Formats: sequence, structure tokens, C-alpha cells
Amino acid sequence: MLFTVKEVSDLSKVTIKTLHHYHKIGLLQPAEVSEAGYRLYGTKELERLQTILFYRELDFSLEQIDQLLDQERGRAAILAEQERLLEQRRERLDKIMNTLRKTKASLESGEPLAQAELFIGFEDEEAWREALQEQSDYLREQYGVELEAEPIDVQGMNEQAAEAAVFMKDMIASLHGGVMHNDPRLQELIRGHLAFMNDHGHQVSAADFAAQTSFFMQDDFHLKMLEGQQTGLAYYLNAAAEAYAKTEA
Repeated sequence: MLFTVKEVSDLSKVTIKTLHHYHKIGLLQPAEVSEAGYRLYGTKELERLQTILFYRELDFSLEQIDQLLDQERGRAAILAEQERLLEQRRERLDKIMNTLRKTKASLESGEPLAQAELFIGFEDEEAWREALQEQSDYLREQYGVELEAEPIDVQGMNEQAAEAAVFMKDMIASLHGGVMHNDPRLQELIRGHLAFMNDHGHQVSAADFAAQTSFFMQDDFHLKMLEGQQTGLAYYLNAAAEAYAKTEA
């Protein structure tokens, strides 16, 4: 069965002008063109159009879509990839919606939302690269260390940032509350923090964490970052980490 360009437009809600453009650039060729010059589309063309629309929903450019469709992959593989990408987008939108609801609730209650929670869900890969640029430049200049330029797992980074913010908030509250560095409550906080990090592929032991916090105290960039949140935080964190490492030795 063949469909005219108008019928395809009615089915897909894609304008006739857009379908003509897709034909012109070679992205979606009609199955045939009648003697009268009418573009006619079959099932394969409708399926290709659906694939195009999925990619457009994901903000792929027409050029990128053309390149992807030129690859020798079956329709099932393409759909599986699109499902994964759309699921990631849905999860991000869910986070943004959650942030919006928390912001509304804080406005109604008169209690301000924690700064770390204001932007959860908004980050994208480019934003993360910008956020990490200062640290990347510093590590390269001071230690000759280059951060790997791999694609950033935005969702993973968001989750880690949120968890780290909660961990630091709890550490600051403990410092304010006069909780001793070797208190079991701090050990439990650190245990949970390391468990989260290890679940996200970092593989950090108690000894590694203690060494890391010791480095933070000796490095100007990281020391200022911690002390900027709370005076004494870097030293408190290091003392707690070393106490925890002794219990795990």
C-alpha cells in the first residue's frame, strides 16, 4: 500500500513542507514518484520516518540522523538505542520535575532549598565540562595530570554531585554540632559515602579516602574549595577519614 505525501503528513503530523525537505536532502526518499509527479511512500518509508522522528525528539541534527541511518544496523538495534536514550531523557525530566516541586514546596514553607538541590536535573555534558574545566586546568598546570576527555555520564555525575552535597552537608552539621572526629555517627556517614562511590565505579577504600583528604589539606585548590564551604571542614574531614581508616584496617 502506498501513501501520498499528504496522507503521510496527516498520519505523522509532519508538515508537507518538511517531508519535501527530507526528500530534497536525501533523508527520506519516497518509494516512487508517479508519472504525475506525486511522491508515494510505503511501509519502509513510514518506518524510516518514525526513526527520524525519534531521533529528532532526542535533538539530533538532520545531518547526524542521516549518518546514523547510513550505518548498517537493523531496525531492532536502532529502536533499542533510541529507547535507551529516551529513557535517559525521561529520567532527567523526572529530576527536573522533582526539583521544581521541591522549589515550590520550599517557597510555600518559607524554608529555602539547599543550593546543591536548586539545579539537579539541569546539567548537561557541556555544563559539566565547563564546571570541571578549572579543576582540569589546575591539575594539568600543577601536576601534569590530564583528565580523560571521555563522554561524560551526565546522569551519573548528577547523582554523584547530589550525594556528595548531602554528605558534605551532614559533615558540616556534625562539625557545627561538636561531634568528635572519631564518633561512630561520622564513621557511618563515611561508610555510606564510600559505598555509594564504589557502587558508581570509583573503587575507593577507607585508606584511599584518608589519603585523598590528606591531599586536600596540602593542595591549595581543594583546600580553598572545602574551607569555602565551612572553616575547618578540610581538617575535620581528614581527621574523620583517618579515624575511619583505622577501624577498617
